[in-house]
Amino acid sequence: MKFRTDPSQITGSIAPLMSPFTADGAVDHAGLTNLVNWQLASGTHGISLGGSTGEPSSQTIAERASAIRTVAAAVGDRVPFMPGTGSAKLDETLELTAAARDAGVDAALIITPYYARPTQEALYVWYKTVAEEFPDLPIVAYNVPSRTAVDIAPETIARLYRDFDNFVGVKETTKDFEHFSRVLQLCGPELLVWSGIELLCLPLLALGGVGYISATSNIAPVAHVEMYNAWMAGDIETARRIHYGLHPLVDLLFVETNPAPGKWVLELRGLIESGFVRPPLITPTDAGIAKMQALLAAGEQYLSPVDGFTVADFTPKAA
Repeated sequence: MKFRTDPSQITGSIAPLMSPFTADGAVDHAGLTNLVNWQLASGTHGISLGGSTGEPSSQTIAERASAIRTVAAAVGDRVPFMPGTGSAKLDETLELTAAARDAGVDAALIITPYYARPTQEALYVWYKTVAEEFPDLPIVAYNVPSRTAVDIAPETIARLYRDFDNFVGVKETTKDFEHFSRVLQLCGPELLVWSGIELLCLPLLALGGVGYISATSNIAPVAHVEMYNAWMAGDIETARRIHYGLHPLVDLLFVETNPAPGKWVLELRGLIESGFVRPPLITPTDAGIAKMQALLAAGEQYLSPVDGFTVADFTPKAA
């Protein structure tokens, strides 16, 4: 919990880990640990788990809590750890957030409750309840309307940010770039805003965002780190080159439903034992694989080296 008291340090490229499963569908905790160590050896600035890329809706609360404990132990205090602890149900959200707090996480990423389509006042009450339940834990809203069928308005974010000291930011996974701008205009530069849309990671930095939580960092962590570092160093041309160079890998991840294509890449490269995804998702079809192979070749130079990080013979580098 090194970063819990100063969440402003949760910046840069935060990798939203895919949740590896064994071939028979069990959570692969050894695979999770391997992925954490590979990410940190690649220079990743922080770790997340349990966002959309991590298939949280197909796991039980007990499975998610256990995975959070595994990742927290693997991360230690080397970088910030901000897992997703939200659910469509309030009791489950509070239970999982409590488990994450006890595991020593630095902040909790709370998705807007999905399917029910609550009003803005209901969303305010939802986050108010969580913030008041965990006053010493930084709370971050996760806005992903394409998944949840509800969009938390900039005015609601501003109200929460004004009313609760531990409501510190939002992961914005919306293609409405005006939304980003209005959130930051209403709240000011101290609000922490991360992009969850791959092709808006770099543009958000220009508006005052603190980083991004990009699914593509699961297969290209070094490039994401270098893009952020280049921007911060004022090397705009390098940051743009990486941004455009990553396009084929971004397209690859969404040939079929994320995270199935990304898990296919991780298995192909020996970083996880199996690319299994839980129902209702399926592993990529033959037609999808053909497209993914072409995109993989097009973006190959931006893939991060594996350098001995395999399930069979895993040799972690120094962090």
